[in-house]
Amino acid sequence: MTGRMAAILESLGHLLTGRLDRLGLAARFAGALVLVLWMSIRRTSLIIRELYFSGVRSLSIIAVSGLFVGMVLAVQGYEVLQRYGSTESLGVIVALSLVRELGPVVTALLFAGRASSAVTAEIGLMRATEQLAAMDMMAVDPLSRVIAPRFLAAIVSMPLLAAIFSVAGIIGAWIIGVQLIGIDDGAFWSQMQASVDVRIDVLDGLLKSIVFGTAVGLISVFEGYFAAPTAEGIASATTRTVVISSLSVLMLDLVLTVMMFRGLS
Repeated sequence: MTGRMAAILESLGHLLTGRLDRLGLAARFAGALVLVLWMSIRRTSLIIRELYFSGVRSLSIIAVSGLFVGMVLAVQGYEVLQRYGSTESLGVIVALSLVRELGPVVTALLFAGRASSAVTAEIGLMRATEQLAAMDMMAVDPLSRVIAPRFLAAIVSMPLLAAIFSVAGIIGAWIIGVQLIGIDDGAFWSQMQASVDVRIDVLDGLLKSIVFGTAVGLISVFEGYFAAPTAEGIASATTRTVVISSLSVLMLDLVLTVMMFRGLS
């Protein structure tokens, strides 16, 4: 029994030290990445190309998802509000849910599954085919040439995509609530305009999107840069990107939400 307990503790110790070692590696990588960001900002062509890959090519899934999420919120919200005779407030409920919470969070989760996984696979393939090593030999810093533009693209793309998601969701709610159910069009928009505050609601959602974009972008480039140069290693790195990014988004969402609501109290 004592030997089994010792083996369990030893395994836990190895697991913990391995996780701490990887966390330290990620911290050093993030610090080195921050130091070269100023060099990459001047390479606008690279950033625009990555913005197209990460942002523009994600528009379809973001817009369609936002439209259907808004429709579902409208159906669910109408059923609840009908019990209290407050169906005219449907636009307020949907808008606040999207702008404050669902827009940034769902966009980040979709972004992690679509764009960030592709970035990890792309960088991992460059590692496996020794393209990054070749850049080092030619005195080209792969951090500023390959990693930083993809990281910046994630930070810039996330707030824009979250805004598009929220707008599409509001349109979906308008289609269900006003066009199909028959809620008054003027009440739908006027109550939404009166209740959604730019400083409190919109800026909080924007802040969440920027934080999520930073976290997801950093995770994707880190996992790709340190992926094992094999097919299995790249597949594992891509899977870790999606899993860790999703969990990080949900954890950060809780922390940011608590901080924002505490600031309002």
